[in-house]
Amino acid sequence: MQIPSNMFLSRISRPSLYLPMCMIVWGFLSLLTGCANNFTQVLLTRVILGIVEASFFPGAVFLISRWYKHDELGMRTAILVCGVIFSNAFGALLASAILDSMQGVLGFAAWRWLFFVEGTTTIIVATSAVYILPDFPETTRPGWLTEEEVRLAVRRMQENADMSEDYGVDTKGISDGFWLAISDPNTWILTMTQFFLTLSGGFTDWFPTIMSTLGYNPTITLLLCAPPYLLTTVITFIAARHSDMTRERCKHITVPLWITLIGLLIAMSTMSTTARYFSFSLLTVSYTGCAIFLGWQSNIFPSPPVKRAVALAFINAVSNVGNIFGSYIWQPSWAPTYRASLAICAISTCAAIASVHYVKRRLVKMNNTLHQAELDKGESTVGFRYLT
Repeated sequence: MQIPSNMFLSRISRPSLYLPMCMIVWGFLSLLTGCANNFTQVLLTRVILGIVEASFFPGAVFLISRWYKHDELGMRTAILVCGVIFSNAFGALLASAILDSMQGVLGFAAWRWLFFVEGTTTIIVATSAVYILPDFPETTRPGWLTEEEVRLAVRRMQENADMSEDYGVDTKGISDGFWLAISDPNTWILTMTQFFLTLSGGFTDWFPTIMSTLGYNPTITLLLCAPPYLLTTVITFIAARHSDMTRERCKHITVPLWITLIGLLIAMSTMSTTARYFSFSLLTVSYTGCAIFLGWQSNIFPSPPVKRAVALAFINAVSNVGNIFGSYIWQPSWAPTYRASLAICAISTCAAIASVHYVKRRLVKMNNTLHQAELDKGESTVGFRYLT
């Protein structure tokens, strides 16, 4: 549902209504999950929730890309991803508190309270977002920006577009944007790269299970999950800001992945409690590379906006097949070492590193082509360039 959602989002004028309304619906569905009494009810609520929730992440990335230039997107996209990272830390702490203290409250099991609390919080935040989120620069509602600021915002994005393809103005239809996206080899290459990133980061969904191999009770285990994510939040913000300042992407993506690879190798080689906790803390640094990679994607699809909307959704949606594979590599029979699981993540991390370097080589060649075209036209100024 991410692709049709982003196609629709690229053509409406009020993302400040569309995205929060989708959030409100999925918050309500989360509440209903807490009321489920059998497998069918759980399955239905989660399937419908997935349909609605699909709109948010690629939609948010696209909305950010409509306001910020390419050398500003790294940090802004990272802030969005930091929300995900921080929620993993805070979610573990919240789950620990609820599971430890709310069993039987008002006659409900503690796991149901998890859905009640998180669903209600989502609805409250989404309702406030209607009044906080901006629309697109050219459709910003009166009072949010002055007319001069609107003209500046629109002009900034026009100057930031790749004019070599006459895409300065988004005149393409939704179907045109779809075919432009899926016919671009970069879309498939980035999808493959993000697939490897998703598979290598599959441990995040199983982090409490992995952490439980340290031998602590469930409450302590959930508490131990928080510090690595909090540290990664800080690292991600700093790395993304530095990436924007230096206009460099490849190293800022691959260095965190190398750190994650070291953590995977340490975890595979020892059962020492201290060493494994240190290695688990290194694993979460992969989020840093993923955050910067997401910001990189918008630069690779500068225009028209409808193509970028489809490409961002397509990459995110198709690469999430990695989560399906990732759900099956943490087999109970491989516990407590999970060496085979960690090895699969390590191989996928290496593949992701190689793919990122390949993307960089392609973009360098594309920049050289743009530069040669400028020389052929006798232009002395440097126009659009892909960040590498």
